[in-house]
Amino acid sequence: MSEKTEKTYQVLARKYRPATFKDLIGQDAMVQTLKNAFEADRIAHAFIMTGVRGVGKTTTARIIAKGMNCVGADGKGGPTIEPCGLCDNCITIADGRHVDVMEMDAASRTGVGDIRELIDSVHYRAASARYKIYIIDEVHMLSTSAFNALLKTLEEPPEHVKFIFATTEIRKIPVTVLSRCQRFDLRRIEPEVMMAHLQKIAGLEKAAVAEDALALITRAAEGSVRDALSLLDQAIAHGAGETTVDQVRAMLGLADRGRVLDLFDLIMKGNAAGALNELSSQYAEGADPMAVLRDMAEITHWVSVIKLSPDAADDPTVSPDERGRGKQAASDLPMRALTRMWQMLLKALEEVGAAPNAMMAAEMAIIRLTHVAELPSPEELVRKLQDMPPIPPTGGGGGIAPTNNGTTQVAGSVPVAGTVSSGPTAMIAGGGQTLHPQEQTDTALARFTAFEQVVDMIKSRRDMTLLFDVENYVRLVKYSPGRIEFQQAGDAPKDLATRLAKRLQAWTGARWGVTVVSDGGKATITEERAAHRDDLQGQAMQHTMVQAVLLAFPGAEIRDVKTFADLNAETDASLQYLEEEADDWDPFEDD
Repeated sequence: MSEKTEKTYQVLARKYRPATFKDLIGQDAMVQTLKNAFEADRIAHAFIMTGVRGVGKTTTARIIAKGMNCVGADGKGGPTIEPCGLCDNCITIADGRHVDVMEMDAASRTGVGDIRELIDSVHYRAASARYKIYIIDEVHMLSTSAFNALLKTLEEPPEHVKFIFATTEIRKIPVTVLSRCQRFDLRRIEPEVMMAHLQKIAGLEKAAVAEDALALITRAAEGSVRDALSLLDQAIAHGAGETTVDQVRAMLGLADRGRVLDLFDLIMKGNAAGALNELSSQYAEGADPMAVLRDMAEITHWVSVIKLSPDAADDPTVSPDERGRGKQAASDLPMRALTRMWQMLLKALEEVGAAPNAMMAAEMAIIRLTHVAELPSPEELVRKLQDMPPIPPTGGGGGIAPTNNGTTQVAGSVPVAGTVSSGPTAMIAGGGQTLHPQEQTDTALARFTAFEQVVDMIKSRRDMTLLFDVENYVRLVKYSPGRIEFQQAGDAPKDLATRLAKRLQAWTGARWGVTVVSDGGKATITEERAAHRDDLQGQAMQHTMVQAVLLAFPGAEIRDVKTFADLNAETDASLQYLEEEADDWDPFEDD
């Protein structure tokens, strides 16, 4: 009975791992530098490879190790950029079992004790190879003490020793280490190169994989060869024959990019109902809401880049139809809409990730996006405000606004047909009675019976500079609606009276007379508050509990005293302000 041995399957990422620099793709600059160094016999004693995952850092380290120790098929060769792959050194290094090429994982051996063992072995010559080579992967994981222990040996190693480091976090490597190494930055693989590489391997594996499926794998790999080969391996197994783009999309849990573009168009047109229906349809077919929003963010970024650089549309991983739609969107949409979409999508991705129901959070995000899609730009808002005639507020729920024939109409009234006016007049609700200019002014000023109401209006308009000046520098002498007489206090601004008059006229639509006199003024609002506070503090000091607190905490002092009436007044004012101002900032408010 014969015994049959079965060969263990090897994943594509290991099966097609580059064995020479010719097999290494996308790193031409590094290969040329190493080639010149080997030919000129200027091989550095330490190298450091950096780059994202799966671009060939450890693979490059092994190829360098083979090139340094290769002796050729005849056993007489020297260091070469093209190792033969046939000699014992090449074979054992490729298998990771050469006694003179030691690979160390710094993620699991981070301490100074591990480095001390390495330093102790450095002084012994190589057993069978030309050089003793130490490959330290993820070197950034070494501790500070381990790096410091390595410095002296790394600067002046024996002639028979070479160091090769690999890391994905070059910023975590001490400068003292970097200055002792020859650094190579391995680049992400370009999409064209990656697709050609995947097509080659698919052909070698006799697997039928659609070109658009390879494009989807390339985009998902993000420039990493190992990721791309792992996904290709999975796609071939998933397809079980011919692998299509739909199968790859389902395997990756991605939404159809064409349908995501449809959703993008609906949102930018402000079609909330259509966008929600499209999202529901994709969700019913198995698309993950998070993946849909992530693809939308990718499309928003892509369209924004195309708007600034049209050549960006020529991406080999994008189908011709998608390229055309991307160019059209870039020409139709303003940059402000795209940047706003990007910011809101980033926020939406956070919300969907934290929400108990991802679909509900995604739908709310779509609703927000559609409602703000056609909001005017700040320039358009300023232009509209400048073109609008001033609308003076009035008391009692009414307002005055100009009509088409030059008259002014009280809010809520209906102009009487056939009324002809030779000058500006106002129509009164419920009849044809008119108001002359003086009567209009009296109506606008009717609700300002006391100076305190003027101060309240300044507060409601949020003019903090004017409010500060009025409270600190105005000593009121005489007040009547439309006229203010005051004495200036201290270092009052010279333009206070002029500024106050202009603001009040702009806010009320009526002319105000503001006069500065030399004497006769009362205390300012700030002074009255201080006197009131001093009185309250005196009363508070007589309270036994307050005396006990001051005795228990030496050095403590009373800064301010507020009564329940003051607190209630502040609360009522805040609630009133929120009720009046809430609708003004609602982005969903209809015109």
